[in-house]
Amino acid sequence: MICTDVIEFAKALPNIGGVVGLDLGTVTIGVAGSDSLRTAASPITTIKRKKFTLDANQLITILNERDVKGIVLGLPLNMDGSEGPRAQATRAFARNFEKLSPLPITYWDERLSTVAAERVLIAADTSRKRRAEVIDQVAASYILQGLLDRLAHLKASDQ
Repeated sequence: MICTDVIEFAKALPNIGGVVGLDLGTVTIGVAGSDSLRTAASPITTIKRKKFTLDANQLITILNERDVKGIVLGLPLNMDGSEGPRAQATRAFARNFEKLSPLPITYWDERLSTVAAERVLIAADTSRKRRAEVIDQVAASYILQGLLDRLAHLKASDQ
C-alpha cells in the first residue's frame, strides 16, 4: 500500500516495529533500518542493482529478517520541488514493489541527503574508497531519520 503522506503512513503502521529507508540509485540501493521503537536509523547495506526482480528479492529478504513494518523511499525531487525522471523512477519502483509486499510504503524528500552523508563521512575521516562503499546506506539513514523524526513529532502532538 502506497501512502500519499506521512500521516497516512503513520496510521498504517502498528505501534511497534522497525521501518526501512531506501535510497534508490541507478546503480545501487542504500538500505537503512530503524529500531523497533523507531527512534534511530542505522545503515544496513548497499544492494548492487541488477534487475527489479533480483533487487526486490534481496529487499524482501532484508525486510523479513528484520521484521519490518514499513518502507520509506527517498524521493529525489529537483531543487525547485518538481519531479524529474529519477522521482518518476522511484514512484515506478514503489508501484512494482507494492505488488510484492503488503507493507505500507511512503516517500521522503531526499534532497541533499547524499551531500549531508558525504560531509559526515569526510568529517569522520573516512577514506575515499570506504565512502564510496557506504555513501548510499548512510544517505538512506538520513532519509529514514527524517521520517522517524516526523513520526515522533506526530506521535507527540497526538498526546
